Amino acid sequence: MQKEMSLALRRAVTINCFQKSFHEYPVMPDVTHPLHYTEHRPWPLPSTPWVMAQVWHDLIFAHWPIPAAQMAALLPPGLVLDTWEGEAWVAVVPFRMSGVRPRLLPPLPWLSAFPELNVRTYVRMGDKAGVYFFSLDAANPVAVALARTLYHLPYLRAAMSCEGDGDGIRYRSRRTHTGAPPAELRASYRPVSPIYQATPGTLEAWLVERYCLYSVDRRGRIYRGEIQHAPWPLQKAEADFETNGMAQAPGLDLPDTPPLLHFARRLDVVAWAIQPVDGGR
Repeated sequence: MQKEMSLALRRAVTINCFQKSFHEYPVMPDVTHPLHYTEHRPWPLPSTPWVMAQVWHDLIFAHWPIPAAQMAALLPPGLVLDTWEGEAWVAVVPFRMSGVRPRLLPPLPWLSAFPELNVRTYVRMGDKAGVYFFSLDAANPVAVALARTLYHLPYLRAAMSCEGDGDGIRYRSRRTHTGAPPAELRASYRPVSPIYQATPGTLEAWLVERYCLYSVDRRGRIYRGEIQHAPWPLQKAEADFETNGMAQAPGLDLPDTPPLLHFARRLDVVAWAIQPVDGGR
């Protein structure tokens, strides 16, 4: 691990990321201070202190429905697929991160800001519905090494860019991680509506308002990581996917239908250390 981290630190990381001020866009009052807004949570906050803070910017959720049997076959043993009206869903989620830092420490310029691109579906253990990631591509090799070790998440190195295009984003990602299936995304997207919150009980809320993640270590042991943020400040969106091979990498076939799209300009997040899940709780 020390050798891997030393090599990662010496790698040059080129991040060309959109830096337009957040204050140039209309925002909701609840976007910041994630611990100040907890009434929307489906269960109480953890009793232990959070350990990691981060800010997510210029994000789009691109969701497609997937047959439940096809999705369930790709999950690790022990995880229970979560479905909406009998269908599973997969999301391709490009965005950029900033302010990534441990509790009580400031962000570090060479570590705390980078593009990230997730492929995720939805699972549950007991009464806690959460997110399971098939992949998390990132343009920072140090962050990749740390997240793989500390959170057992399938982070992968990638060459990435995230650039402003008027009120939208041009996003490029090409996976470079040795031994990982190749995957590439080339997309442009932008918001097309005012900001709103998803209505509880709707598909939108079911997809995005999730407050834990699940990961699996090499021995097959399942872990849960709690997160907290204000309700998502969503906007309707439009997107042009020039190349999208992200979901195909883990073995999913996307339907030939337009994705369900939601944009978010910024969301402040805190996260807790992962904990092993015992007996499906």
